[in-house]
Amino acid sequence: MRRIIQLDDALSNKIAAGEVVERPASVVKELVENAIDAGSTVIEIEVEEAGLAKIRITDNGYGIDEEDVLIAFQRHATSKIKDEKDLFRIRTLGFRGEALPSVASVSRLEMKTSTGEGAGNRVVIEGGKVETFEKASSRRGTDITITDLFFNTPARLKYMKTIHTELGNITDVVNRLALSHPEVAFRLIHNERKLLQTNGNGDVRQVLASIYGMAIAKQLVPITGTSLDYKISGFASMPEVTRASRNYISTMINGRFIKNYPLAKSIQEGYHTLLPIGRFPIVLLNIEMDPMLVDVNVHPSKMEVRISKEAELNELVTTIIKEAFKSRVLIPTAYTQVKKEAPKTEQTALQLDEGTNDDQEIHREWSGAETVQEYVQPASAMQQTVQETESMPAVPQTVQETESMPVVPQTVQKTQTITKNPFADFPGRSETAVVAETGESPGSIFDKPKSAPEHQVDFNENKIMESRDDNDQMESRVPRLYPIGQMHGTYIFAQNENGLYIIDQHAAQERLKYEYFREKVGQVQSELQDMLVPLTFEYSTDEYLKITEHQHELEKVGVFLEEFGMNTFIVRSHPQWLPKGEEKQIIEDMIEQLLAMKKVDIKKLREEAAIMMSCKASIKANRHLRNDEIQALLDDLRKASDPFTCPHGRPIIVHYSVYEMEKMFKRVM
Repeated sequence: MRRIIQLDDALSNKIAAGEVVERPASVVKELVENAIDAGSTVIEIEVEEAGLAKIRITDNGYGIDEEDVLIAFQRHATSKIKDEKDLFRIRTLGFRGEALPSVASVSRLEMKTSTGEGAGNRVVIEGGKVETFEKASSRRGTDITITDLFFNTPARLKYMKTIHTELGNITDVVNRLALSHPEVAFRLIHNERKLLQTNGNGDVRQVLASIYGMAIAKQLVPITGTSLDYKISGFASMPEVTRASRNYISTMINGRFIKNYPLAKSIQEGYHTLLPIGRFPIVLLNIEMDPMLVDVNVHPSKMEVRISKEAELNELVTTIIKEAFKSRVLIPTAYTQVKKEAPKTEQTALQLDEGTNDDQEIHREWSGAETVQEYVQPASAMQQTVQETESMPAVPQTVQETESMPVVPQTVQKTQTITKNPFADFPGRSETAVVAETGESPGSIFDKPKSAPEHQVDFNENKIMESRDDNDQMESRVPRLYPIGQMHGTYIFAQNENGLYIIDQHAAQERLKYEYFREKVGQVQSELQDMLVPLTFEYSTDEYLKITEHQHELEKVGVFLEEFGMNTFIVRSHPQWLPKGEEKQIIEDMIEQLLAMKKVDIKKLREEAAIMMSCKASIKANRHLRNDEIQALLDDLRKASDPFTCPHGRPIIVHYSVYEMEKMFKRVM
């Protein structure tokens, strides 16, 4: 009896739809990608009830010829590839020929299309069956309307999330497409409300401002880098601008948004010690490469890719992000209330080249009870509270690039006269000593009127503003600070002409100790320390076999395993650089690395050891310091290579400018 049958086209299309059309956002992605491939410069996406009731995609692309209209709805029908060789140089977004037949098989579809020459065509398809095909008047381009999605596959509807979540997925998709194609004007409308509009002028910074808001856009730093195989450009947020999810990291390869975990990890490595644990940056990464080096034909959704020379690419990404922040002043300003104003719906109204501390507002795309974050953030971040944006920190001191070393920029200041003891900030020092140290009398740096220029934010250049003290500029990225006192034995208060600085004493010394131990541990050679009592390690049989196969990698770093019974190893000695009491834990980490990557990253392990030792050796909270100890700590901090965060990514210094202090006390309005 015959048991194997050939599936009919209708059932085959429904099966394919299960891979391509998972939710309304999948429909939007596939149809918008087709519109981009058709050379469209304007694309409008209109959805109702998060796409479950209606999805309409209108573009001004090439359109489809009459003889190709019905063929386009057949499986594996595409204009993007002709033969097998084309699979190795794919530059278009949609090439599988699955989108249109898959979408049409699980919805009611109407398409009007025209090439701009003569009459256009209209086709109506219901559940994969052509109902109507006729001539119709139509402008150049394609207009596709999807209604009653999944009407003939009710089981699929059971797995749909709330309208709120599905709309978040759609918005996320459109945001990524807009970021990867800034030359296309996008317009997203939900239930007659405009959620996103870009002007298509090719400036990705305008798109970033439209999606994340002006305040965030001004805190994005440009990043660039090239190698023989890759050209990278994009933007990365300042370390104080973080989110609780990796979904704010957008990576594009040749104009295609992709998801790649190793790339995301390399971005995080670029922020090494600058981000708190569990926080992630906002990053846009555009990668241009030869199509031969990337395989985009891995999954029907075309979101996952395989990259040749992936290790080289990851190393380049990490390097360019580190370089982007290496010479920048990363002292965050204090949190202030964000001023709200009437919503702006036209992206052309956004001015990225100017602004003051008075206008660090978030431009929302629409008004109403909902916040913009509920509609423009990635879907997986939709469950977070929107208080991150409602109480957004004011834009930090914008740094700009110059040929000299960076320093703390000037901030907005009002002419003022402070009457106080001028020597109060220089305890135990004579006027002569103070003049020799500062170049001015103690009172002059506070008492004489100063009139600083308005705080200008130049998003295009991000230059480091000029310093009053060129000697300080060459010495450190941290300005010279004069201690005022200490609070709760934990926080140090210091000041200079730019305002008030609050320093976490534990985090500051942790950074100093970390840099010391990092250098010390890195210089240690491969000398071994014998132990009186050997360490014992037990593993499952499969892990035991893997470790045995690659244990020569451990021997390269000074860890020698001896077999000791069934599935057990012992270690009689260890490298001298291992911190006392942590030998077993670090060796276990080495073995875990060996199991995961078939090699041991000794550099990473030594760094983790340095972080652990620095934390244990640093000043703890609730310890009161003398003035000379405080001054010594501040002076040492100025000499640190990265004086802005502790090894765990927590900030060390927070700055209150004079202007911000006056604004808090309503001296300025």
